[in-house]
Formats: sequence, C-alpha cells, structure tokens
Amino acid sequence: MRELSVVGGGVIGLSVAWRASARGHRVTVYDPEPGRGASWLAGGMLAPVTEAWPGEEDVLTLGEASLRRWPDFARDLAEEGVDPGLSPHGTLVVALDSADAGNLEMLAAYLTELGREVEQLTGREARRAEPGLAGSVRSGLLVPGDLAVDNRRLLRALEHACGRRGVEFRRETVTDLEGLGDVVLAAGAWTGRLHPALADAVRPLKGEILRLRPRRGCLPSPTRTVRAMVEGRPIYLVPRDDGGLVLGATQYEAGFDETVTVRGVRELLEGAERVFPGITEYELVETAAGLRAASVDTMPFIGELGEGVFAATGHHRNGLLMAPVTADAAVAWLDGGPLPDEVAAAAPSRRSEERV
Repeated sequence: MRELSVVGGGVIGLSVAWRASARGHRVTVYDPEPGRGASWLAGGMLAPVTEAWPGEEDVLTLGEASLRRWPDFARDLAEEGVDPGLSPHGTLVVALDSADAGNLEMLAAYLTELGREVEQLTGREARRAEPGLAGSVRSGLLVPGDLAVDNRRLLRALEHACGRRGVEFRRETVTDLEGLGDVVLAAGAWTGRLHPALADAVRPLKGEILRLRPRRGCLPSPTRTVRAMVEGRPIYLVPRDDGGLVLGATQYEAGFDETVTVRGVRELLEGAERVFPGITEYELVETAAGLRAASVDTMPFIGELGEGVFAATGHHRNGLLMAPVTADAAVAWLDGGPLPDEVAAAAPSRRSEERV
C-alpha cells in the first residue's frame, strides 16, 4: 500500500482517487471545492467519434479506449451506491446550410474511412429522429456509439465512492508539491502553475453553459445529444433524465476569467433556437462559465513528470470522456506496472521531444 496525494478534485482527480483507494492505497484529495470547477459545468458528452477531426487520430484512439471502459466504470460506480446516469442514446449532428452540409459529408467520409459507424440522414430523417428540430435542418449524421453522462450525478457518485473507500479530503489550495509524497497532478487549468514542465503547456480555455427546463406545454427535450455548427460556432444540446437540457458551449481564450457574458448567453440561445426552436419557451435556470484545461495539441498529458509526480491533465473538452482511462493509467503507475498502451501518445515527454 502506498500513500497518494491527488491535487485536484474534478472528475479526473476523483476518478483517480476512487480507483486508487479501491486498490488499497491511502489517498488524500486536495481541492478547496471538490466536485466543482469545469467538471460541474460540463455537458456530459462522451463522444470521441463526433469530436473527431483529421490530424487528431491519437485523440480519437485515446477517447475510444476510454469510451470502451465507460460501461464498466459506470456499473462499478453504481455498485458503490450512486448511479452516475449513463445514457446510450448516441449523438445526432445536424447541418443548417449548404456549407454545414458539406462539412458533415466530409466528416462522414472521414469517419467511414477510419471504420467508424455513422449513418447519414436527410433533413426529413433527422426530424423524424428528433421531432423538435427546425424545419431548416438540411441533413444529419447519426453516431450511435456515442454515450452521455449526467456530469453532476457522476461527481456525486465519485465523491460518495471516494468516501466509502476512505479517501481523505482536504479543502485547501495546493501551491507547492513539496512534501506531498507521490502526487497525481489533476488540477485542470491551474496545473501549469504547479509544475514547470507544464507551465507553457496547459492553459485555461473559457466555456459558458446554460441549463434550461421545459415548462408546462413545451415540446420535450431531445432524446439524444444534438450538435450543430451555427454560423461557424459549435452548439450542443444535451438532455437530462429529469427533462432538463444543458446548452453549450462557447469557447475562447480569456485567461482565468469565469464571468458569464451577455454575448456568450446570446450566442448560445440564438444558436440553439436555430436548431431546436421550441427552447424559446423553456425556463432558463442557470448560466455559468468554466475553465477547461487545454493542451497545446488537444491531447492530454497522462504520464510521469518526474520522480513521484504523475500528470493527469490537459484533457480539453474530454475530461469526462477520458476519466476511466486516465484513472487506469494513474493506478498502474502507482502499482508499478505498465501504463495502458493507449496513453503512450499522451506522455508528457512529448513536450521535450517537440523542442528537439
């Protein structure tokens, strides 16, 4: 048994703490507000295929490796006492104009070439799949293998599981790793302040989200995640089991600013209305902004930084998705075994290799 300090109590840090404590290690989590931060504000999409982009094949491979782990991860969490709310309904990506339709066709061709399962739909077929879609939707792409999770139920499940396994929580901000022993560094956007190897490699990327709830007589929320590009800006609508809807996400460089802007809210609502007009009658119940931990190449940093320090950060939009594979890698390191093959491309050592 080893003693482990996990710096950061978001989805990555809590997943590592739970899995490590379940292996019999003594774990302490350092975070002034565990279960909050960017993880609390996530949409909950577990969608490596839908997020795929040419040139980012390593990110897709890592995301799919983690997606395969998700059903067991969710089942194990539920057995600890709290079901995280995993949804198997897939993702529907829609196009609103000819340019978007062309991009959707290119994405379908790319994914088909990689051997991924997708189904191209006409606008009428897309509206049949999700009746609330706008009449202006020209085409769609159904990705049946994508999953989604209720991020807040997930965080509550992880906190409960950690408590059940004896994890100690210290509600304090870590500014120096000295004296903490073996450390998993999972401090999200703040990671670069804690280790020189990541000082210029992980940065905050601001994103705003809205939460909505249908009022009496409103069209119900979609049954699956719906994504689109509206005038070049990405928009997603992620349903919740209680009928609510998470709407996101703006994305821009703003340092450590976590304020919600009028412009961000307006862009999200206008974009969502173009895709799913019925939301104009929904109740707006929450506006918030969070800071994703963005890496320089969209690939996270998963691996040893130096003697006794393991990086688990820089997951960009994929923190929830990659939590299982990241936790498996951290626990393998703690146990002294080999890391999963899929995380090789995420090794922090790639930073020094890039500089050569």
